[in-house]
Order: sequence, then C-alpha cells, then structure tokens
Amino acid sequence: MISLKREVDTLNELERTTNELRAQIERTKASEILDEQDEELTKLQLENMKLKHRLAILERVKALEAKKQCTATAISSNNLTDSTSSFSAIAIPTTIEEMIPISAHLIDLFTNAIASAFPHLAGTSAVITPVSSNAAKFGDYQCNSAMSLSKTFKADQSSNKSPRDIAQEIVKQTTASPLIDKLEIAGAGFINVFLKKSYAVSALTNTLRIGIKPPQVKRQRILVDFSSPNIAKEMHVGHLRSTIIGESISRLLEFLGHDVLRINHLGDWGTQFGMLIAHLEERFPNFLNESPPIGDLQAFYKESKKRFDEDEEFKKRAYNRVVELQSGEANSTKAWKLICDVSRKEFQKIYERLDVKLSEKGESFYQSRMVEFVKFLEQNNFLELDDGRRIMWPTNEKTGIPLTIIKSDGGFTYDTSDMAAIRYRLEEEKAEWIIYVVDAGQSIHLQNVFLAAKRCRILHPCYHRADHVQFGVVLGEDGKKFKTRSGDTVKLTDLLDEGLKRSLAKLKEKERDKVLTPEQLRAAQESVAYGCIKYADLSHNRLNEYVFSFDKMLEDRGNTAVYLLYAYSRICSIARNSGKDFSQVNKVLDTVKIELEHEKEWKLAKTLLKFPDIVLKISKSLLLHLLCEYCYEVCTTFSEFYDNCYCIEKDKYGVITKVNCSRILLCEATALVLRECFNILGLKPVDKI
Repeated sequence: MISLKREVDTLNELERTTNELRAQIERTKASEILDEQDEELTKLQLENMKLKHRLAILERVKALEAKKQCTATAISSNNLTDSTSSFSAIAIPTTIEEMIPISAHLIDLFTNAIASAFPHLAGTSAVITPVSSNAAKFGDYQCNSAMSLSKTFKADQSSNKSPRDIAQEIVKQTTASPLIDKLEIAGAGFINVFLKKSYAVSALTNTLRIGIKPPQVKRQRILVDFSSPNIAKEMHVGHLRSTIIGESISRLLEFLGHDVLRINHLGDWGTQFGMLIAHLEERFPNFLNESPPIGDLQAFYKESKKRFDEDEEFKKRAYNRVVELQSGEANSTKAWKLICDVSRKEFQKIYERLDVKLSEKGESFYQSRMVEFVKFLEQNNFLELDDGRRIMWPTNEKTGIPLTIIKSDGGFTYDTSDMAAIRYRLEEEKAEWIIYVVDAGQSIHLQNVFLAAKRCRILHPCYHRADHVQFGVVLGEDGKKFKTRSGDTVKLTDLLDEGLKRSLAKLKEKERDKVLTPEQLRAAQESVAYGCIKYADLSHNRLNEYVFSFDKMLEDRGNTAVYLLYAYSRICSIARNSGKDFSQVNKVLDTVKIELEHEKEWKLAKTLLKFPDIVLKISKSLLLHLLCEYCYEVCTTFSEFYDNCYCIEKDKYGVITKVNCSRILLCEATALVLRECFNILGLKPVDKI
C-alpha cells in the first residue's frame, strides 16, 4: 500500500508539473507576439521548443505512471532488473507496401535500438519528431533520444557518454527498415532519418489501388455525446460547435474502425414542460390534438417562463403538470410527446443540412434509471443529508463541490441525470470510452461527475476512459458573444440560410453560374456554404473562442474551406483535361510507375504519407484543427508541385503534346487523401466548382 501511495503521489506531482509547463508554454507563446526585429524573439522561440519537448516527455512518463498505478504494481525506482526483464523487442516488419504511421514505426525501431545498445534502459521509448519540409537537408524525421539519455547516464553516474556517443551506439543497433534510406548523426547527437523513395512509391501505388486504409488500432466501443438541444426551443449558434465537433470526432473514430455510438442527450424533461403544458391549456386549447409550430412553441416558452416567474397560481399549476407528467397522466404525456415530436422534426432539418447523424437518448430516458441509481447510492452509503437535500461528494476526501442527487422537495437534478446516464453508458451500453462534447462552462460539473463515477466504482480507470471535449464560445466581429443586431441569440437555421445566400453571391461573383449547370451550381453552393461554416469552426483550436465572420470564411486564399474546395476541384480536373482515361486507375498502374525524381514530387509524396500519423495524433488529442492544418499543407505543397512539375504540356496552339502520367497519378493520390480528410471534417467536395 505504501508503494501504491508513492505511485499516486508521483502521478499527482507529474500532473502539477505538466500543468505548470503548459502555462509556461502559453505565456511564451503570448510573449512571441513581438516585432520581428526584437532580439529576444529567437530566444523565446527556442525556449518554447524546449518546453514543448520537456512537456512531451513528462506526458509520456505520466501515462506510464498512471498505468503502473492502475495495475497496482509498485516498482521502486532503483529496481532496474524488475522494470527491464519484461521488455521484449517490438517486431519490425521487413516489407511494408502501404501507408502506415511513420512516427509510430520509427518509435518502435529506435526503442528496440536503445534497448539493444543499453539493456539497463530497455523499455525507454524513443523520441521522434518530424522535420519541417523546408529543412530537407536534415532528413525527414529525427530521433532526439540521445540528449535525454545522456542526462539519465549523468544522473545515475553510470557513464559520462556524450549525446553524440549515445547516438552512435543507437545507430549501430538500429535494424534495417523498409522505410529508411539512411541515418545521419548531426550536431550534438540528433539522428536524422531519411525516408526511402521506393517505400513512398509502393505506399502511394497501393493506396491508389485499394483506397486509403486506416492505421491499425485496438477496436473500442466509444460513445460520443454531442449537440444536445432543448425541446421546445430552436437550435441556435450555441449548438453549432458541439454539433460540428462531435460529428467530426465520430467520423474520425469510425474511420479508425471503432464502434461509435452517436448520442443526442436532448433536454426533454423537467419543470419547463409543466410550464409549457399549463400555458398551452389556456392559450392553445387544441394542444392535445395539434401542437403549434416550433416558432410558436418558442414564443409560448418565453411567455410561460415569464408567468412562472411572476404568477404564483400559474407556478402551482405548472408544478402540478410536472407531477402529472412524471406519474404518466395521459393528457400531460400526450401533450409532452406532441411538443417533443415537433421539436425533433425541426432539429432533424438542421441535422440533414449539416449531414449529421445522431441517436436520441434524452433526459427522459433516464427517469427510471435515476430511481435505481439513488437506491444504489443509498445501499453503498454514498449519500449525505445537507440542509434538506441529499448530496454525494465526488471524492472520499469530501472536498470540492458536492453533487446534489435529491433536492429538498424530493426531485432529481441534472447531477442525478448525468450520473444515471454515465452508469447506463458504461454498464448497459458497455462503452469503453465516453466523450462529452460540451462547452467549457461545464468543465467543473463533468469533472465532478467523472470523479463521482470513479468513487462509486462505475468508471474504472483501468478499463474506461472519459473525456470532456470542451470548446470556447463563438464571438461576433465585435469580439462579443455572437448575437443578432437586436441582441437575440442567432438561430442556426437563419445562419445556414445566410451561408447559402453568401456562397451563391461568391460563386456568381466568379461567374461560375455561367459555367456550371443549375444542378452543379446548387451542389457547389451547398458545398461552400456548409463547408465554410464547419471548417471555420474546426480550423480553430476548439479550446479557444473564435470570431464568426462570413467575409473571412468565404475568402479563397489562406486556410479556408473555399480555398481547399477550389484546390480539390482543380486537382480533380487535371486527369479529366489530360485526354487520357484515369477512371480505371488500376489499369493505368499496370503500365505506369510513380516516379519521384523532382524535389517537389518527393516533397508532395512525403506530405501525403503523413496522413496516418495525423489521424492517430488527433484520435488521442481530439483536436481537429490539426487535420485542417494538414489539409492546408497538402494543398499548398501540391500548388508548389504543380507550379514546378508539368503534368500536361501543350504547344502554342493549345494542343496537348505530352502527358506525364506519373505526375497525374500523384494528383489522383492527392485527391484521394484530401477526400478522406474532407469526409472526416464533414465537408462535401464537388468535382466542379
């Protein structure tokens, strides 16, 4: 038990240090907003890189410590024999002909090499970083383990090897890889890794033949909770981020082969329905047979809330209707169902426009399960009486904010509903990983729910993962919360309509209406409108706020959906305009081999090969702006390639004189990668725009 406590203390200390480093990095980033001539800028950037490197190491160590705590294996820091005896070399394939996560492959390769070179450090994971494409002379990837290992040697006084000496030992023990052309040691001890062109040719050829395959991961059952609008209210801009981010995360995880449950936790229960039914009885006598349109429901809701706040008699009637609804009284139940059905139909219109798929399990679904959950807490002595209400502390130490499980009037709360929901999701749905895509304002609440679930042994850290994918608010161009000119919340349907209007104007400005058929124009209009709204959201780090601006998101330069969609359309047109048939690419590949002789061809190929690493990285961080940055990198790299490498050559009369089929195959591979990225992001590209 003492050893286990030591592991917990170590983990907590690592958590604190990691958070401090994150704060340092953010402060350093903020300090970088200096004039380019500022002599401190280079120093700050270098310090930022060091902090990021140290943070990455700490996070890996923290993960290992958490695993040790989870298995309750107490290994003392000086018992090296126990910690290394279980290490076995990772199998490295001798032939690879498909796109794989290159960073992961190199980590395995150099981790083995470290274990062979220094057996007492077996199990030490290699540190691999990609090299900027603008610094090709330093290779394509770097192994930077030698520096940290040198510090380890000095700390235990077992050796005084320099980082460069350590790097040489690692290189000697590195086995051959079908991905690596050569290794070079540079500077203080950096191991530069140069990729093989033959691997790139094989991987891209295979991709063109069979399509993009996801990197291999352990299949999990994952529940993603997102969107979650309230019944009897229209969806507004506040629902935009959760809906878009949640849909993209679901698409990413499905692409990786996981079993994904997309859940819409609707607000379909509670006091508001008592207010609405009581108000409808008076203002809309026929409510039992015909529910008013959603716009009227919205107005009715505001009126009923005003009366509820000001009229005590009305408040009593509203409470009575809630009691009747909860007891299953026929008229109240029918009215509630009518209201829910009207709202669902309106929500579905939004989801269809945004190409979002969800399964509904609203708050009402958990009513019976809340009763069962309260009994479970009572039986296990987790509930305490506090000023008439019954509470549950999230931790055994009884610190922080307690969850209110039963109110003083005997009613349940959101805390009760969320705890019943997480229990259902883990125990009945058998989810292994739950992702809540909810705004940052719910951070403390969800943290308490996760802690409470761990405390009452519903959520087991060894087997389950629960994440709060939080995000900042959407701002208007005035820097304030996005509202209409009158100060009202922007309705989502109005926002999408405005997007269609603006995108059509943009297409007509470029005279695309004179080139495209009416059907093609409509497809392009929707692709641009909905694509730019989604991409403007996803291209920003979700942890930050962002300014919603149609003018900026409809720009055709820079990292915007419009630029990417135009670039994709242009790439698709190259094969069409070649005069040759590339529709059956397998037949072309039987006679044409991809060549990567020009430096821009090679640069484009290496950029495409990053795709598996990118999606794996995002599956861990759930930060989708990284995929947007990758899409932009692919498009700008392709632009360099196209400007320097002729795919189709014509004479002065415009007659095609030469077609470079190898380069057109590279164009087709680029389109394939972009199409998969767009699918994950929820963009719908069109061949003609």
